[in-house]
Amino acid sequence: MADALVSASLAARFSVSYGYDVHFTPDALHLEDATLAATLRDDGGGRLLAVLDAGLLAAQPDLPDRLAAYGKRHFEDLEFVGDPIVLPAGERVKDGMGHGAPIRAAIAEHHLDRHAHVLAIGGGAVLDAAGFAAATAHRGVRLIRMPSTVLAQADAGIGVKNGVNACGQKNFIGTFAPPRGVINDASLLATVSDRDWRAGMSEAVKVAALKDVGFFTQLEADAPALAARDSAAMHRLIRRCAQLHLQHITGAGDPFETGSGRPLDFGHWAAHKLEQLSGFRLRHGEAVALGIAVDTTYARYTGLLRKSAWERVMSLLAALGSRTPVPELADPRVLDGLGEFAEHIGGPLTLTTLTALGQGIDLRDIDRAAMTASVHHVDRWTRAAR
Repeated sequence: MADALVSASLAARFSVSYGYDVHFTPDALHLEDATLAATLRDDGGGRLLAVLDAGLLAAQPDLPDRLAAYGKRHFEDLEFVGDPIVLPAGERVKDGMGHGAPIRAAIAEHHLDRHAHVLAIGGGAVLDAAGFAAATAHRGVRLIRMPSTVLAQADAGIGVKNGVNACGQKNFIGTFAPPRGVINDASLLATVSDRDWRAGMSEAVKVAALKDVGFFTQLEADAPALAARDSAAMHRLIRRCAQLHLQHITGAGDPFETGSGRPLDFGHWAAHKLEQLSGFRLRHGEAVALGIAVDTTYARYTGLLRKSAWERVMSLLAALGSRTPVPELADPRVLDGLGEFAEHIGGPLTLTTLTALGQGIDLRDIDRAAMTASVHHVDRWTRAAR
């Protein structure tokens, strides 16, 4: 007689350990700089497909030759396969999954496997698109990032996410796939436009305001030098900003964002909507600066933040060149970003703002009238800069 069917369960519980290093070097492709070669060697060495940002390539057209020469010098640790894949610069490279197709095709053509590497050199959008392509080929070809903009070196290039835009939403399709290494090459910033130099500093303001009042004070002191493109001041900004982001990723207990609280998305609900409304004319960093201004003003309007702290945040944003009028701030659809952000993060809407410099708070009950007034205030604040 057959055994009677009874309810039963099998438990599967396991953890996966991740780790990667973020390096800082003056010139990663100098023939005597071993940072890239050592990163490959420590990760098993092997074959490497290069992906370049078209904007960076236009500014530094010798990059393919430098990559080839570096490969010859360090042939024992790495082998470049084929010609570098060139992706469009800026947010348009994240318009769906199509721009990743040449990367996946090259991975197949050159028979690269999960022990091979993709080396992505470019701004945050190119790193996102290349990282997504690598993460979805063979369910994960190894990725090394070499960020080439201020924002990417300070923030976007050092995290664990990859994504592209789809269905009218930013980063709608993506993966959590940590890189095998990140190399911040100071020489790549030499040709960054003034606009991208300024825009990239907003993420430093964000993390300083949230987590480190000493860093915030340093940014205030360095603001004139940063605005004048002083490389030493920028090196300080990038290194501390990267350190604080990594501390949050590794120490906050939620690197893959399973919860609803996202402190490092301070200012991002408005930023994502402003980018979308502008047709991505706005740089991500420019939009984040405005989003920080909105959420800091909301904290002031609702009595969470003292006027003096609010004034310091707004003054620092202005000193770093972020007080720029944008017509999208006057669009009533900006407030639709609240609902879209709730869907993006999952669970109840949770926004981070400030109770003091260096001290953030997560909010779930949002006063829509106060938020509307905050957006209008920032709109007037930017227009007054004219």
